[in-house]
Amino acid sequence: MEFIYRRVSTIDQKTDRQLPGLIADREFEDKLTGKHTDRPQLQAMLTMLRPGDVIHCHELSRLARNTRDLLDLVEHITALGATIKFHKENMTFNPDSENDPFQNLMVTMLAALSAFERELIVQRVREGVAIAKAKGKYKGRSSKFTAAQLDQIRKEFDETPNKVSLAKRWGISRGYLYKIAANKGKE
Repeated sequence: MEFIYRRVSTIDQKTDRQLPGLIADREFEDKLTGKHTDRPQLQAMLTMLRPGDVIHCHELSRLARNTRDLLDLVEHITALGATIKFHKENMTFNPDSENDPFQNLMVTMLAALSAFERELIVQRVREGVAIAKAKGKYKGRSSKFTAAQLDQIRKEFDETPNKVSLAKRWGISRGYLYKIAANKGKE
């Protein structure tokens, strides 16, 4: 079988530029970060792989943004007897290619560059947020709760000894619950 795997980092992004016009038996698409492999569509595809199957991926960074994860995924796929093709880099890994030292070097270097690029993006975002906060222009995400709901959460916070169950009841983390309680009158 022929598979296509596409990934973008956020729900708002589109995968249109990834392998347009390529036909496959099955297509898998995740809209999640590539910093780890805990992605539903990636895992579903991996469980379906059989010897002789081929995965088409637009580029290395779409499969993983972490060097170790990328190398592990390529090794896992080829160990199953399947092949993975990275179209942008024009690289193909199959069960017979594990003994190609040049290709192994190239995938390692490209994976490291992809991880480095991700780290730079994260660093730039942090710097931008810090600058915006310093200028008073960054307020963070607005609450999903109305003012009345926030007041109710604060009231229950004061009356409820079990903060974990209170957070679960409102569908929020315990940390966010404490943040709401601390911001009395500020929202």
